[in-house]
Amino acid sequence: MFVDEVEIKVEAGNGGDGCTAFRREKYIAMGGPYGGNGGHGADIIFKADEGLHTLLDLRYQKILKGSKGENGRGKNQHGAGADNLIVKVPVGTVVTDLETGLVIADLSKNGQEEIIAKGGRGGRGNTAFKTQTNTAPNYSEKGEEGERKKLKVEVKMLADVGLVGLPSVGKSTIISCISKSKPKIAAYHFTTLNPNLGVVKASSGKSFVMADLPGLIEGASKGEGLGDKFLRHIERTKIIAHVIDMSGSEGRDPYQDYQLINKELAEFNQKLIQKPQIIIANKMDLPQSKENLKKFKTKIDKEIYEVIAAKNEGLQKVVDSLAKMLDDLPDNPLYQEDEIESHILYQFKKEQPYTITKDPDGTWVISGKEVERIFKMTKFNSEEAIYRFAKKMRRMGIDDKLKELGVKENDMVRILDFYFEYKEE
Repeated sequence: MFVDEVEIKVEAGNGGDGCTAFRREKYIAMGGPYGGNGGHGADIIFKADEGLHTLLDLRYQKILKGSKGENGRGKNQHGAGADNLIVKVPVGTVVTDLETGLVIADLSKNGQEEIIAKGGRGGRGNTAFKTQTNTAPNYSEKGEEGERKKLKVEVKMLADVGLVGLPSVGKSTIISCISKSKPKIAAYHFTTLNPNLGVVKASSGKSFVMADLPGLIEGASKGEGLGDKFLRHIERTKIIAHVIDMSGSEGRDPYQDYQLINKELAEFNQKLIQKPQIIIANKMDLPQSKENLKKFKTKIDKEIYEVIAAKNEGLQKVVDSLAKMLDDLPDNPLYQEDEIESHILYQFKKEQPYTITKDPDGTWVISGKEVERIFKMTKFNSEEAIYRFAKKMRRMGIDDKLKELGVKENDMVRILDFYFEYKEE
């Protein structure tokens, strides 16, 4: 089964919790804090593997979860980091964050690895909080949560040339004649249900990859027929080879066919219509072909290659011309830098540290990634830990902002599902 698009959830591993412990050994006075740090949670990594051609495995695995790091232990023993979860995907896989719409990774090379979701750092043990003024801290941290994302994973095939055209114009016959690809060929529409790749060799010895895509129809860019599922595979191609049934054997006008396909390409992605394009006039041995070609040339000022695919006539000239064109074309990336989300850039984005709203029942609600992260990593099991959390909130300016908004003594304040009363210092 050919599966080229799935939606999944990924949950990187949480960091291990830090440990609160003290050294208590005979003959060692004032042993001090002795709790180790937690281990790092597992990252979720996608790795491109040229041996894979489908996302079938991910179709039945809707959630990918990384392992949690080990908790810290006494005697300053740090917890081990969890092993990263490595997921193999086909070369040409593109991963998009459904919430932000940004591309997280474009895995276009065999063996390429990209971190899709980062595991949480381990919580610090109480040894890490020892200072000159606090030589015996009685608190530690919980591990940080790993990243959680909803993703669209899709395969965009790596082909140099893409064959496009309406159904039954001869695309599959062409690729079967010039490569060892053996697509299904029959006298009915939509014989090709999946993209077919074939390695093509020119007279010069240069070889390149050609993709035969299922036939497009009007409205393909909006989901009609099979087009919207497979138009994405043309996005990586350097050249589009437009195959036209010049005989009009199905009662269609070749020029209208040409316009229709270009219209669908442009509506799916404007970049497609800007790619170099050649025109292959097929079925030139049938009646009306020569006359239709003469009319076609009066409307199109481009070089047109006349072929009879069923007899393998004229195809080598097409292959040699494509090979020469490919030599002169640069390798352009599928996505620009501003379209790809970088973990490094994302980590240092300046975001509003918190927001404060008021529920209908009068509860003040504090939200924000940084506030919630600090809250989740705090162990509220000692007065020192509670005091440290409150101190961090003050440093972020939350107390001042609440006063500015009109908070009163004993008002309820909520962070996530935790409620507490506001108290003046």
